[in-house]
Amino acid sequence: MPKGYIIAHITVTNPDAYKEYVIKDTPILEGLGGRFVIRGGQAQVVEGESLERHVVIEFPSYAQALAAYNDPEYQEVAEIRRRNAESSIIVVEGT
Repeated sequence: MPKGYIIAHITVTNPDAYKEYVIKDTPILEGLGGRFVIRGGQAQVVEGESLERHVVIEFPSYAQALAAYNDPEYQEVAEIRRRNAESSIIVVEGT
């Protein structure tokens, strides 16, 4: 079965408030089967445009990745991110 991924591109607009999101989202997404593969770190845009921060979370399946994103507890915490960052979030099936 192909794995699923949540891929996020984020530019944080309020770093102090955003810290609360990172603290709260990690145990929720890990508890739903996610494993953080990329979370921030050095990056260089070599073509096109991008937001500043990149996150990739791997799940055992696409269905689990989608369910994790739509989980009510995660969505409550995601409001912190929405208030304090510009984001592009994609759920993708892997190979």
